[in-house]
Amino acid sequence: MDLQLDEKLVFRNISTQNDLDTLAFLADALLENGYVTNEYKEAIQQREKEYPTGLPSSLPAVAIPHANYEMVKKTTLAIATLERPVLFHNMENNKESIEIQIVIMMAIGEPHGQVEMLQKIVGIIQDEPLREQMVKASSDKELLELLKKAIA
Repeated sequence: MDLQLDEKLVFRNISTQNDLDTLAFLADALLENGYVTNEYKEAIQQREKEYPTGLPSSLPAVAIPHANYEMVKKTTLAIATLERPVLFHNMENNKESIEIQIVIMMAIGEPHGQVEMLQKIVGIIQDEPLREQMVKASSDKELLELLKKAIA
């Protein structure tokens, strides 16, 4: 999988109102930087309603939104840490909400690439000290380096 990580897709301490607002922010960044098609934003918001991406874990918790590979021009990840956690629905139980503070949006341009990337991201989810470092990162570059190390 040819993954390009781009500092233009790394955002620290953003302030968003809710899950869909957060998804729109990251999807817009992916579109502006040429990684996805125009349809991506609507698709990712729609998918979130049907298949939520909040992962149950200790805090800071992570959401891993993604949409269909056909809308992806170049494979990458966009990451944001949130100034205040926002509620995402629990992937395992749609009736529950989880306070999310790290959002890793996967833009994977290959049909089977998502499974491979999910396995790597699960490593981040299981690593509480790493998640805390991500939330405390003092620069976009530091956050990007933490992400690179985590999925290397």
